Amino acid sequence: MKENKRGFEVIKAYQDKSIRLPQRQTNYSAGYDLEAAETVVLPSFWKQSVYYLLHNTFLKMNDQISKKPEDLWQATLVPTGLKAYMMEDEYLKIVNRSSGSYKHQTALPNGIGIIDQDYYNNKKNEGHIYVQLINYGLRDRTIQKGERIAQGIFSKFLLVEDDQVVNHERKGGFGSSD
Repeated sequence: MKENKRGFEVIKAYQDKSIRLPQRQTNYSAGYDLEAAETVVLPSFWKQSVYYLLHNTFLKMNDQISKKPEDLWQATLVPTGLKAYMMEDEYLKIVNRSSGSYKHQTALPNGIGIIDQDYYNNKKNEGHIYVQLINYGLRDRTIQKGERIAQGIFSKFLLVEDDQVVNHERKGGFGSSD
């Protein structure tokens, strides 16, 4: 990692996939636009809900085992092919683009994503940044490779007096510190 700097790098698995590093769109943009590294289909929440309702109603009428709710409505992890490095008192905030919800009916189910400084180059996945998205539109949505899907904003954070760290080493991402 580079001292006193912050930025993005392409992870090894995507080196030959023509991944563009994030850029700000204007002089006063706070966020760096993150793009999809692959074409991904986001299933429609409503389509899955209707399927679940009809599927379970029919199966229950025939005394068959029905699908579990946790099998549906999962967020889709969209790969970016990127990792981010930053100073020790910083994190990268992943936020929805305004066009995501307004034009495309997509949202980050967790509201915002947090990429911690120690996620960079972790052993499990090299710090690969994925964007969690749900599609609350009526139809499945295909996100094309290179499409801007979220924004990354570098931010500082503060510590409380007598800060105590529980886990000293990151093991991966998406709940790795649970």
